[in-house]
Order: sequence, then structure tokens, then C-alpha cells
Amino acid sequence: MTLAGKWTYRSYLNNPELVGDDAQTALSLIFGEGVFTFETPNPRVILGTLDMGGGYVLDLKGAVDPDCDGPATIAIKGFGRDGTPTAGWEYDYHGWPGYMWPDGVDQVPSIVGTIVRAKPHNGEPAGVTASFIAVWQ
Repeated sequence: MTLAGKWTYRSYLNNPELVGDDAQTALSLIFGEGVFTFETPNPRVILGTLDMGGGYVLDLKGAVDPDCDGPATIAIKGFGRDGTPTAGWEYDYHGWPGYMWPDGVDQVPSIVGTIVRAKPHNGEPAGVTASFIAVWQ
């Protein structure tokens, strides 16, 4: 799977309650949204940004482990930028390529995983988790 490029990113709070047809409740589950832009200077290194718009950007540094049992694992740390709204932020991402179905129709590559707020910021505690999906643009 090629990781270099742009991916639409969304993370969701892990609330097990059903939302039914309540669109506002469904929207309230979105934890974050933006665009991952990845570079892979070699097969085991991933660098890039998560741009959430409005100056909210995290710089990303991580590793790809293609040798694990099962699909490759992707571990990334996201760091806020000094002098921007994300200054002091730190998030960790752990994901895997979504399964590509042999008979899938128009399937788009994806990355699925989880995220944790590694450091508190803006009055919010560290340790908050969410699930994410990133879809190839």
C-alpha cells in the first residue's frame, strides 16, 4: 500500500450509544477532521502534517512496521506548532491499512485506527481516545 499522498481524516468519539436518525447526535461524535499529507522517505518512515484548517496543523513523525504478523502497523506522533492554535498539542495515532476486498467494487484505500491525546491542552485532559479512518484522496 502506498502511504505517500493526501488522505481525508476523520476521528470519532467512542460512544457506544446508537444515534438512530438524529443527525446532530451523529455529528457530535466527530472528534477531528482534516487532511493527512504523508511523505515516506523510506519504507519504514512516515512524515507529514494533519491540516484541520484555520491554522490548526500538527506535524507528524512516525514509523511503518511492515514485518508484523498481519497488516503493516503505522505509529505516528502529531505535534502542534509553536505560535499557532495547536502549540503544545501532542497526539498519538496507531493504525493499519483497511482490508482491500478481492471482489470489492470501487473500493478506496483506507487507514483505520485509534488516537490518544498524549498531553493535555486547552483545559482538556490527556488520555482521551477516539477511533479514526483516513481515506485516500
